[in-house]
Amino acid sequence: MTSETYIDFCFIRSESGGFAKEIDQILKETFANKRLNWFLEEKTMDEAEMVVAEIKGMSDWGSEEETIMFLEENAGEKFWEYLQGYKMFIYPAKRGCNSCGVH
Repeated sequence: MTSETYIDFCFIRSESGGFAKEIDQILKETFANKRLNWFLEEKTMDEAEMVVAEIKGMSDWGSEEETIMFLEENAGEKFWEYLQGYKMFIYPAKRGCNSCGVH
């Protein structure tokens, strides 16, 4: 089953430079072999760096719970260290007209 996938992550750490580049590498490793694309927005404030990652694409996850299980198995230590928040929406493909999934 293929699902439309929308995920937003918020990563934060103490300011040291190059955070967006590091997050990009973390996402490449975590989502290898997935048909996902992302846009990174980096901000610096009060001696901290924040990167918001907007991820979109198609995945084989059928629910948010499956996505979280994937992350628990595949995301590395730095991913979890930097992650401060997320939201995700997984929309499985439905048969038919997409409004009822039957016709």
